[in-house]
Amino acid sequence: MRFIDMGGLLKLDFTYKCHVFIDVIFNKEEDVISPENDVIDGPLCFYDVLADYFVHVPESGKPVLDLIVQLWSQSFASHIFSLLFHKWMFEVHLDNPEVLLRYSSALVQGATNVFWIDIQTNTKRFRSIFRYLLDDVALHHSRLNKIPLQAQRDMYLLLSRFILFYNSAGKIDSFLKQCPVFQTAFLVGSPADIFVNELTDQLQKLKVEPVLLHYLSEVKVLQGIELRMTTSTRLKTCLYGFTSPGGPMYPTRAVRHAAWEALDFLFPISIIINN
Repeated sequence: MRFIDMGGLLKLDFTYKCHVFIDVIFNKEEDVISPENDVIDGPLCFYDVLADYFVHVPESGKPVLDLIVQLWSQSFASHIFSLLFHKWMFEVHLDNPEVLLRYSSALVQGATNVFWIDIQTNTKRFRSIFRYLLDDVALHHSRLNKIPLQAQRDMYLLLSRFILFYNSAGKIDSFLKQCPVFQTAFLVGSPADIFVNELTDQLQKLKVEPVLLHYLSEVKVLQGIELRMTTSTRLKTCLYGFTSPGGPMYPTRAVRHAAWEALDFLFPISIIINN
């Protein structure tokens, strides 16, 4: 097996990929999953196939994992780890707490990076990874509890930032109920406060207009959620920042209109007073 570093991305050698895919797709063993048995929303990508394969045949992923560990200091290593081993992390037993912490941190970092790739390109190529982490990990304590508490918190913050982007707003109520314990909860507030603060931070980082418009449309789902005054004010201030032309946001007319709509929907009384 060989890997090639091209343009900062780790790519599987063509020969190795062919052997792996042939083995996965045509494997006749009943305990090995094949693409036709695993329904995926959207095009079937290589990492979806391999992620399932490494769960059902864990020993086949060891050479890849060993190589990723050797390249741990490289910025792209966490990307590859999150793509190929996001299911393996929660479905294969790991005994070493130190290794588990390292892998958990790499998973969160790698997932963050690939989700941002979707944000920057306004695509959802990595939606299957997000849905697995939300539906099969965050909403199921038995799997979430397999990783250290700090990693659980980091996972909660990660999913909070991208849950609207990947059209999972309908699961927010269930998601908030599964929030891990935060040591600073007395400062930051309830799970809803933590969630909205992360979402507010995310809004301020968005530069791609279609993505920002999508968030501003989806943010209306927050109506009725009980928040601390500081959290509510912070969100309101963020939305107000998108209603005025010029710096620091330099919003387009469409963004300004969407921000006013979100404000009018979430904070109708303050809009009336302002007018």
